[in-house]
Amino acid sequence: MSFLSNVTGILLGRSAYQPPVNANATISEADQAEMRRALGGQMQLPSQTITRWYLDMLEIAEWSADAGNLRMAGKLMAAARRDGVVSGVLSTRTSGLVRLPRRFRGDTDVVEALSVGYSSVRSVFDEMFPPAELALIAADGELLGVGIGELVPVAGRDYPVLTRLDPQYLQYVWNENQWYYLSAIGRLAIVPGDGRWILHTPGGRYAPWQNGLWRSIGRAYIRKDHALQAKDNWEQKLANPARVAYAPAGSTEAQKDSFFKMILAWGYNSVFGLPLGYEVKLLESNGRGYECFVQTIADTNTEIIISIAGQTITTSGGTGFSNQDIHRAIRADLIKSTADGLAYTINTQGIPAFIALRYGPEAVLTKPCVMEWDVTPPKDRQAEASGMVTVANAVKSITESLAPTETLQLNTRQMLDQFAIPYRMIPPKLVAVGGTAGGADPAASGKPAQDTALNGAQVASLLEVAQACGAGLIPRDAAIGILKRAFLVNDAEAAELLGSIGTPAFTPASATTSAGPAAPAPNLPAPAVPAQEAA
Repeated sequence: MSFLSNVTGILLGRSAYQPPVNANATISEADQAEMRRALGGQMQLPSQTITRWYLDMLEIAEWSADAGNLRMAGKLMAAARRDGVVSGVLSTRTSGLVRLPRRFRGDTDVVEALSVGYSSVRSVFDEMFPPAELALIAADGELLGVGIGELVPVAGRDYPVLTRLDPQYLQYVWNENQWYYLSAIGRLAIVPGDGRWILHTPGGRYAPWQNGLWRSIGRAYIRKDHALQAKDNWEQKLANPARVAYAPAGSTEAQKDSFFKMILAWGYNSVFGLPLGYEVKLLESNGRGYECFVQTIADTNTEIIISIAGQTITTSGGTGFSNQDIHRAIRADLIKSTADGLAYTINTQGIPAFIALRYGPEAVLTKPCVMEWDVTPPKDRQAEASGMVTVANAVKSITESLAPTETLQLNTRQMLDQFAIPYRMIPPKLVAVGGTAGGADPAASGKPAQDTALNGAQVASLLEVAQACGAGLIPRDAAIGILKRAFLVNDAEAAELLGSIGTPAFTPASATTSAGPAAPAPNLPAPAVPAQEAA
């Protein structure tokens, strides 16, 4: 896959200063395959969960990340995903995104191959890039600024399957500008786009972890976790009030012991009949200390939501998210950012691997294909269509209003460009008076002959060009170029209009006479303009 690695290196814009991976710095592919078979194909180390986090541990994670070690940062984000607010809002931005409609562009064969089964069952694209794996890698990219995946070969088919790997085992070596993955079989060098590794770096080309959300979310998660523990502790101590028993003065020790044992046996719906002087009370806290914990939890929830969604949204109730809800729940520019970043990674590291494996490595250059997610809110489609109808009605009304003036005409093309309405220029078909250039009947097209025939000025200009070419004043190729530019025809149509003029088979009448005075320069026709711009 060295050829594929070189091609994807161009697609990724790999720095020309970056040296190739040192073969001695990593394990050979043959040894990797043998060791992985011994481990059942597993390469990732077992996860090590930390259940109690403190703010000083966040500082350690920041210092480690500055050195290129993402172990602590990855563990912190794995712990943060236990929080319901983090996992819920994050899933809307990632899982909701990868299930939006997709669009493929490029080579027809590749587009059809990737889209097979899309309307009924899982497509080839979904089989190669499972939505759950894409959502996890996208979440890693947003939280840590970098995500890692591997394209694992599958027996029986010619394309692999993407598997997300835990990013806490990523390591970046500054002096090599090289990523490594600390696996169960040793440290492996990562070459993005080589047909095996998928390195998702929405946080930037260099030190992407600096632009991840893990610092803000990590701090909010730790504070929220401590507030929840403190609130639970407060409730456990003060939710059940203390029982206080008062024995009257002069009571004997035996009477006091009997009374206190009765209080100790206080259960649900207990009823006491007390002699004169005995008293039982509940000692309850009148403090409001719990409110600070509640406020801390609310503040951290807001910080988490704003960090991921870009705004405060409702995180409870309702029937769940759908394709329409994601645009309302997550800020539109954040959805676009996540979608574009993930699509760029797939287009530069994933789809080229599929093309190389199915059609050969050289096909990566000859059969390009890209994909994107349609993140346009559904309501905008309706507004766009309504806008086009409005512009069309305006063009019609303005054209009709200017028609009586005979001196003003609407520039339709400029108006369409102003409102970003797509259009295509269609060259007019030239028809000679009394017939057609190709011998076809103009009536067969369903248009009147006067709409397809050349007018007098056009015929005169055409004759002048033909005469100049026949007289040798301009070469035949120049005459063809003039006709193409002036009448908006192709090479074959321009050559057909000239016939044999300018070819060795053509003998001009002036060639049989004595040389006379130089013929005047032809009055060449002006370039043709679209019908809507013609006066």
